[in-house]
Amino acid sequence: MRWMVRIGAIVMLVAGLGIGPAQAGPLEDAKAEGLVGERIDGYVGVVDSGAPGSVKSLVDQINAEREAKYAEIAKKQGAPVAAVAQIAGTKLIERAPRGEYVMGASGQRQRK
Repeated sequence: MRWMVRIGAIVMLVAGLGIGPAQAGPLEDAKAEGLVGERIDGYVGVVDSGAPGSVKSLVDQINAEREAKYAEIAKKQGAPVAAVAQIAGTKLIERAPRGEYVMGASGQRQRK
């Protein structure tokens, strides 16, 4: 699998996505409130099923934007989209501030 050789390049591209905790805005507010958390697959998820519809809409919007970006990176690198997303998920979880929810490989949400 030639794309595995390009993992370093993918990591660098993912690091520059601008989808990390340093961004200010509605996503970070929802994370800080414990309504949304990063997932290991590179997407965000609703933590509390009782979250308002606006939070669910935000998650859908963010995930659609991420999917498009992952697809763009995957195409440039000749890698599967899922591999790019997984690398991004790992990096985003590593960069998540303490106290935010994250979902690891086990599928369980936990506070970092």
